[in-house]
Amino acid sequence: MNPTAPIDLGFSSLQRHYLAGSLSPSVCIAHVLARIEAAARAEVWISRVDADSLFRRATQLEYELARLGDKVLERFPLFGLPFAVKDNIDVAGMPTTAACPAFAYVPQVSAHVVERLLDAGAILIGKTNLDQFATGLVGVRSPYGAVRNALNPEYVSGGSSSGSAVAVALGLVSFSLGTDTAGSGRVPAGFNHIVGLKPSRGLLSNGGVFPACRTLDCVSIFAATVPDAWRAVGVAAGYDAADPWSRRLTMSGVKRRGYRIAIPDRREFFGDTQAEEAFAASLASVRTMPNVEIDSVPFEVFAEAARLLYEGPWVAERRAAVGDFFDTHRDDVDPSVKTILAKADRFNAVDAFNGQYRLAALKREADTLLAPFDFMLVPTTPTMPTLADLAAEPLLRNSELGYYTNFVNFFDMAALALPGAWRADGLPSGITLIGPSGADQRLAAFGEAAEALFTGAANVDAVASAPLPFNETSVKVAVVGAHLSGQPLNWQLLERGARKVASTTTSAHYRLYALANTTPPKPGLVRVAEQGAAIAIEVWELPVRLFGEFVAQIPAPLGIGSLELADGSWVSGFICEPWALASATDITAHGGWRAYLSQLTQ
Repeated sequence: MNPTAPIDLGFSSLQRHYLAGSLSPSVCIAHVLARIEAAARAEVWISRVDADSLFRRATQLEYELARLGDKVLERFPLFGLPFAVKDNIDVAGMPTTAACPAFAYVPQVSAHVVERLLDAGAILIGKTNLDQFATGLVGVRSPYGAVRNALNPEYVSGGSSSGSAVAVALGLVSFSLGTDTAGSGRVPAGFNHIVGLKPSRGLLSNGGVFPACRTLDCVSIFAATVPDAWRAVGVAAGYDAADPWSRRLTMSGVKRRGYRIAIPDRREFFGDTQAEEAFAASLASVRTMPNVEIDSVPFEVFAEAARLLYEGPWVAERRAAVGDFFDTHRDDVDPSVKTILAKADRFNAVDAFNGQYRLAALKREADTLLAPFDFMLVPTTPTMPTLADLAAEPLLRNSELGYYTNFVNFFDMAALALPGAWRADGLPSGITLIGPSGADQRLAAFGEAAEALFTGAANVDAVASAPLPFNETSVKVAVVGAHLSGQPLNWQLLERGARKVASTTTSAHYRLYALANTTPPKPGLVRVAEQGAAIAIEVWELPVRLFGEFVAQIPAPLGIGSLELADGSWVSGFICEPWALASATDITAHGGWRAYLSQLTQ
């Protein structure tokens, strides 16, 4: 394949070509390097992996593909996907600058999340530009140059993860890592028409990440689509005992019976009528989605918390991250960043405690407001300034951009930024879904469906079938009928965060019956001493804490007992009381519920 020919760097497309043999990682790397050269966007990068190292990495992956064949994705789920890393995240042997050359150091080990991505087969292309010390939402506070917007270079790209977002938006990488303290993983996504996934705090390790505010920071993911971002998070997530901020989080399941969504009662756009109209259009599209209910909530509690981040004592935490460097190298610090860090001198320990007390009160009020809802939907930003606007009033314009973002990590929430309706002037606008800690999959599943409204992306329901690895005790359950994938009661598993672990059969000791007068139609599975057969089933895994709740929804004559699988192992699973068989139809010969339903429609 011609290395300069168009290549889709989307996860599924790229890996499909790899498995088919129509593309190799080496050719992909040649294409990426050619595209970087053609883009002539040097300000996106602070440092890059040299070409020889990239091709050696590609050759290693090609060896693994030859060795493992179509099982390569089981061992390397991110096989051959090029990615970038924001330059406040450590990569062994590459300088970490945080966009301040005088501060740079060369780490000996990579950040925990980078190691996980490399172990999964991803290919690191380089480290990207950012607002210095991850302080800013604009993307211009860097001695390596202002990162220009991918769609219109007269406008800001958003920060602080500007280079990471633009690298994805320009198609230079499949995905990238950013960080998010006040919105740095969301604002650049909105301004460059891509997806920015800001996970629950502690879901991704901060080990090896130079902090902005250590108690608030999150590693974030940029990708072209929600399913791609979700796949990357699924690999990057994992408890890290060496990181004191890493947490074993319990996850909410996806919703399958509709969503109740909160929106701000008072929406601020700072006079940008086109941004206001674009959000109204996005909201109108969301209202057309099935089983969606939208209500307003008072927003002042969120706005007050947002103001605390830069107007309260938390600026001292940013100062603490930089340490003595700020005192000894003030001339090396960007002027806007210097102004922000210098605010720390205004606050003392009493202010810090009072700030914590006020934040706790605000969080309790916010939790109460959002308790009846699945999540909140807001504009990603209230406006989109030009570079000239920013130059005229750098601190004010930056502050405006955090109106809908600054409070999220304060309130220990997860967020997903995705493209919304286009503005009338042709600029992008974005919407952000915000939910409680652990709501990551729920947001992503809805986001995948919403994304199809605005970008035309296919809604393949990929997120719902791929929950994150469990951080709690789980139990396996065999399902045989209405709870199978795609069947009417499968939502009872999905909403509890269950994952399908196998499609298999029972041992050859069972008979299957179509039960009479059940809604929705259900089968009954019975173990027999003789003349049995193997029946198709699925094995699902769900948290033990939700197992009783799941079982309580099972109506007679069905129940949960022990089933023997084809391999001789036993799991909990659906069984039927014998008294119900008198009015049931024996459908054992079909070998499973789906096969039986299929013949009914022929």
